[in-house]
Amino acid sequence: MKMRVRTEPAMMAIALLTFWSCGGDALGPEQPGAGAARQGSPSPKAKPSATPPVQVKVGLEQIEAEKGGPLKGKKIGLIAHAASVTFDGRRAVEVLRVAGVDVEKIFAPEHGAQGKAAAGEKVGDTVDPLARVPVVSLYGEKTKPTPEDLKGLDALVFDLQDGGVRFYTYVSTMILALRAAADAGIEFVVLDRPNPLGGERVEGPESEPRDAVPESLVNTAPGPLVHGLTAGEMAQFVNASLSKPARLTVVPMKGWRRSMSWADTGRAWVAPSPNLRSAEAALVYPGTALIEGTNASEGRGTEAPFLLIGAPWLKAEAVIPSLPASGLTLETATFTPAASAAAPEPKYAGLPCAGIRIAIKDAAAVTPYKLGVGLLVSLKSQAGFEWLRGGAALDRLVGTRALRAAIDRGDPVDAIVATDLPAIEAFRKARQKSLLY
Repeated sequence: MKMRVRTEPAMMAIALLTFWSCGGDALGPEQPGAGAARQGSPSPKAKPSATPPVQVKVGLEQIEAEKGGPLKGKKIGLIAHAASVTFDGRRAVEVLRVAGVDVEKIFAPEHGAQGKAAAGEKVGDTVDPLARVPVVSLYGEKTKPTPEDLKGLDALVFDLQDGGVRFYTYVSTMILALRAAADAGIEFVVLDRPNPLGGERVEGPESEPRDAVPESLVNTAPGPLVHGLTAGEMAQFVNASLSKPARLTVVPMKGWRRSMSWADTGRAWVAPSPNLRSAEAALVYPGTALIEGTNASEGRGTEAPFLLIGAPWLKAEAVIPSLPASGLTLETATFTPAASAAAPEPKYAGLPCAGIRIAIKDAAAVTPYKLGVGLLVSLKSQAGFEWLRGGAALDRLVGTRALRAAIDRGDPVDAIVATDLPAIEAFRKARQKSLLY
């Protein structure tokens, strides 16, 4: 493992060490669904942020500043999507090429390299129309690179904007790619990006053993559901546990602190998946996405997925007072989901829904997973509520059967959340050696 220590003001020393549900819509099912998607048009540009000024430089920008740095002259495969851009909207593939890096092919996660495929929609191989290199899907017939995909490459590079929660499939894609690079004997490089949930927030349960809940793209990552790690830190944490570790290099950010909200970074939000359209939605996503395991709507097919939840049968005025809404403003709302490219088959399409609109008041105070548990507990008490697939949908999403069992028993929200605290504390200690910031 390579290391180069840097010192930044008000930060701990950062080391330069030897990666698309998931979320956008938010999180897809554990396996790709049917219907191949083409990846074609150029990725959306990031809009310049007026205030605050950009103060966090991501790994991609560090490579550019160092004129290629550890990737100079190497033949690489690049795992990238629509949010793999610089602060001014330039795509990673072009930035790396100008810096002297030979990008031989692109690997696309869930939602495709252009971030347009719906959650769970199978993505096909294609050719990038601008870079004119092959685009190999990791969310279609396979979920990890094959030895043939990696043949002739010096390194596999990961530059995805993750969501900071285990069931957002990009972290699983990274872990599978890390293992593939280790098996192939090539270097694995993570160009680090901010965790939109920050680095201090750790919430939720760990996954159960694989004989209880089989491994899938929504539950591969270790630790609590909300882990508080950047992609680079998660790569280090996972790599340390492999019997055959990869040659891992993490290109760290400059200026990021664990206490930062997305607004603090000064960076514009570029949607990493079709329905995760704002930093506000990303912040509550670990909680409101739990609604996917029920017959209530998580807001797909509306203008504010994951910030609107509801159903024709929901009585919002009875639910809102009971919710753990620290840092949030909750209001009653009505909406009618409509099918779109981002949500081809939303729940209750064309039917008026009563629901709740969520707004962020104090990002630091938000406890998204606890909010989600509160929503599930309150919704279950209403006539019309059902678990999807008999509860198996939620079990797979959170990686454990314990949450649904506790709700079915009638356990209170605080007691449910408290059961995870010992494992969270153990994880905080275990992850210390992997922290870069």
